[in-house]
Amino acid sequence: MKDSNCIFCKLANGEFPTNSIYEDDKFNVILDNGSATKGHCLILPKEHYADLFELPEETAGDAMKLAKKLAAHLVDKLSADGLNVVQNNKEAAGQTVPHFHLHLIPRYKGDGQHILWNPTSPSADELKALCESIKL
Repeated sequence: MKDSNCIFCKLANGEFPTNSIYEDDKFNVILDNGSATKGHCLILPKEHYADLFELPEETAGDAMKLAKKLAAHLVDKLSADGLNVVQNNKEAAGQTVPHFHLHLIPRYKGDGQHILWNPTSPSADELKALCESIKL
């Protein structure tokens, strides 16, 4: 189902003009207007899901298959040195638009981007306790 108030639903479904590099019945892949690097794309489902927690497993699988296909294509066509696949959920994790999407960010040596985290140093006991508390 589409959300008539969602900007990404409108972009994914052609209600607003985009620079689309790929489209099928489930997804539209567009260049990000606020790109981190040359070729930064967004994989947008045409149906509305606020985040990964709402996304059906089949759609999640289809999104990752598409990400894999497009990652190879982008690296080849743009002569990129690597590629980040980024997906944020909820405001605390950096999600700014409540519509599931994957960022495909081609990376180039010296591009100045820092899509990393600051590692912490939990003790072996802390890691073991955490592992036990969240193990499936």
